[in-house]
Order: sequence, then C-alpha cells, then structure tokens
Amino acid sequence: MSEPRINERIRVPEVRLVGPSGEQVGVVRVEDALRLAEEADLDLVEVAPDARPPVCKLMDYGKFKYESAMKARDARRNQVNTQLKEIQFRPKIDDHDYATKRGHVERFLKGGDKVKALVRFRGREQSRPELGIRLLQRLAEEVAELGTIESHPRQDGRTMVMVLAPTRKKTEVKSDQRRRREQARAAKRASKTDEAND
Repeated sequence: MSEPRINERIRVPEVRLVGPSGEQVGVVRVEDALRLAEEADLDLVEVAPDARPPVCKLMDYGKFKYESAMKARDARRNQVNTQLKEIQFRPKIDDHDYATKRGHVERFLKGGDKVKALVRFRGREQSRPELGIRLLQRLAEEVAELGTIESHPRQDGRTMVMVLAPTRKKTEVKSDQRRRREQARAAKRASKTDEAND
C-alpha cells in the first residue's frame, strides 16, 4: 500500500474534511484545512484520494502509522498457515513401522496441520484395496481425539488417499505454545531472583 499524502503534499484546491473524532466538517479550501490541522497540532492526511473532492482527515499521522503497523503484525501472527503433511504407508506394513508413522501423524495433528495419508500398492496388491481401506480406517480411529476425517479413503491409481484435519486450529496451538513459553520464562526469571536473594 502506498503512503497517503499528508500536509503540504496535498495539492488540490478543495478537500472534504473529516475532524479528529470522525465528524464531518464539509468541503473546505486546502489552505483552511492545513491551518485547522496546525491549530489542533495534528496532520492533514488524505484518506480517500480518488473521491471528488479528495477526503482528508485531521489525525496524528505518526500514531496512525504505528497503530496500522501493529494491526498488520497481529494479523500476520494470527494468520492461519496450516500445511498439508504427507505420510506414506504400504498395505502390509509392520506393526512397529505403523506405530512410528502413527506417531508422526499424531505430532502433525497436534501441531494443527492436516495430514494426507497415502497407501501405495505394488503389483498384485492392487487387487486388494480392502487392505488399504482397513489400514486407513484403523489410523483414523486411533487418532480420532486429535483429528477428523476430511476426505474418506479413495483409490487413485496405485495409491489410496485419505485426508485428516486437526480438531484444534493452528492459531489455538500457536497461542498455547506462546503462553507456555512465556510462563516458562517467567518461572526461570523467578528462580533466578530467588537464587540471587539467597
């Protein structure tokens, strides 16, 4: 977004002026608007340059710029950046390998990410799709408290695909992690001050 024009950079004969608390002043000459801004110790900021005449507001531009930067930062922080993680299985997977991969799925779902579970079939395994369905349903049942099935198992050539969505949103997970980190820092600081006092 380009910077709005302020004060002397506004070069039009007339502007529609809005007061500091949002009240409509009306259409005034730009010199009068600049004089009002100077008397109120505020800036004249062009908020709608495409309007006829342009709309300007009396405000503290530095404060406005700071607040809009903080809003943008908070919006970025709370932005949902859920990723789609992929885990591959084979129809005749060993129990230990299955447990390891299920652990990865649980970790991804706890982190607020979606999981795409794939079962790859080779050769004659393609004639036994029920093995893949059984495996994916077992996985979905075992991680049911962390995630729900977003798309049920479906065969796509040599692979069977199922997507699991987390029950908690990524923003909730991030805010919990941030809160835990702050509590840990506070506890660490408290223990350091206790040691220093002893």
